[in-house]
Amino acid sequence: MRLRKFLLQTAAALAACAIVFLAAEPVTVRAREYGYTYNYDYWGDVQEGPDLYSVCKVFTSSDLKLEQKLNNPQGLFAYKDLLYLCDSGNNRIIEIRRVSPEKLEVSRIIDSFNGPVEDTTFKNPTDIAVSEEGEFFIADQGNARILKLDADLNYMMQFDKPVDNTLDPKIAFQPKKIVIDTAGRVYCVAAGINKGLVKYEADGSFSGFVGATRVSFDWTDYIWKKFATQEQRARMESFVPTEYDNAYMDYEGFIYACAGSLKPDDLRAGTVDAVRKLNLMGNDILVRNGDWDVLGDLYWGYGGGYEGPSYFTDVTVMDNDIYVCLDRNRGRLFGYDDQGRIVFCFGGNGNMDGYFRRPAAIEHIGHELYVLDSLDCALTVFVPTEFGNLVYSAIEEFDEGHYEASGEAWEEVMRLNGNYDLAYIGIGRSLLRQERYEEAMKYFELKYDEENYSKAYKQYRKIWVEEHIGWIVAVILILFLVPLGIGKMRQVKHEIDTSDYFLRNR
Repeated sequence: MRLRKFLLQTAAALAACAIVFLAAEPVTVRAREYGYTYNYDYWGDVQEGPDLYSVCKVFTSSDLKLEQKLNNPQGLFAYKDLLYLCDSGNNRIIEIRRVSPEKLEVSRIIDSFNGPVEDTTFKNPTDIAVSEEGEFFIADQGNARILKLDADLNYMMQFDKPVDNTLDPKIAFQPKKIVIDTAGRVYCVAAGINKGLVKYEADGSFSGFVGATRVSFDWTDYIWKKFATQEQRARMESFVPTEYDNAYMDYEGFIYACAGSLKPDDLRAGTVDAVRKLNLMGNDILVRNGDWDVLGDLYWGYGGGYEGPSYFTDVTVMDNDIYVCLDRNRGRLFGYDDQGRIVFCFGGNGNMDGYFRRPAAIEHIGHELYVLDSLDCALTVFVPTEFGNLVYSAIEEFDEGHYEASGEAWEEVMRLNGNYDLAYIGIGRSLLRQERYEEAMKYFELKYDEENYSKAYKQYRKIWVEEHIGWIVAVILILFLVPLGIGKMRQVKHEIDTSDYFLRNR
């Protein structure tokens, strides 16, 4: 009886602790209290900072002067000064001209095309891409095809369901997102296909799958499958790659692909990647030198109708190699530099300007960001603030080889936000390129950047040795010759003393 009572009391105490723990407000919720824009430091603490972006304007159907209101828009593509918006629920594509960040004008509505095919209208178009020649590639999901049209909307060809023995013939072809390269090859994210991106050659032929995600599994499940019966294995979860949610091709021809539906345990263990950068071979070459993995929020709580990790539903890449991931779960934007370091985090769920209810797509023109909300049916335009322009200037000056100017810009950034880790690292990198290694080491040490500190220290040590080589050689010679000389003198003295002894005793 006493043992049972003790166990019950212990269980009650543990349950109470669990309730207190679960009721505690998660860090992801607290992050909003720090400010609209935040970041994570070396220790993983949330740091409030100045806004890098501000809302310029939110465009709704009335702002765009559309007679038929937007309905479940899904896709967005920027081409020069044009934005192409896939109004999926209305089976049409809207071409919008950017006059200025505050002024967007609808130039035409595309709901059909010219061609010899039977159906020349769209059915639930989910994405669009435009080539340098002005050719349109449209993911016409409802019609199970990818269309290629010329600049005058004349039918050129279409890409149908890939013929592959490994695909389930019962799966319908539902192209969700597409990207194209300069050679006219098409890469498609299709629902129900987890083998990577579907690749088509320019002539429309299917040429395979590219960049399948890594497969994660538990070793205990793997061993158990080896000994399980066929019926037991059929009931167990299969070890298969994760489907991509979206893709974006940057100016260099690399494909950034994001997968949102990832298991929290796999993300914590680092066995899966929320964002991948694929080369022509389909290999992931994304640099991850930041203090934290590229996965959005570091702490996952629940509340406000969401829980779990960030869900990256889209990504866009600027010409300065900063890529911005759109989190559908909490309505936030996460910017990363080419080294995988966090540049900014901002946004949230809500009805106010700068917040979202169901963000679906993100694009950029220059440094401006355009976010499409499929539930609010609105397009939000973000423009960089003074602080944001300083950060971009510092990064771009460094990329162009203007290291002194980059350092000065980072110093101004640090003056405005002393908790911004990238400023210290940026100053250190600019000093490193200016061969001011000792100064660079101090900045790297402040932000625990071991890799860059080692680079600076290696060069500093090399220069120090070259400058003091004379003294180093002299000290080495002294340390070597003095003991040798002392030993020689003792030997001579011993020989003299020995000879004197024999002479006296003869």
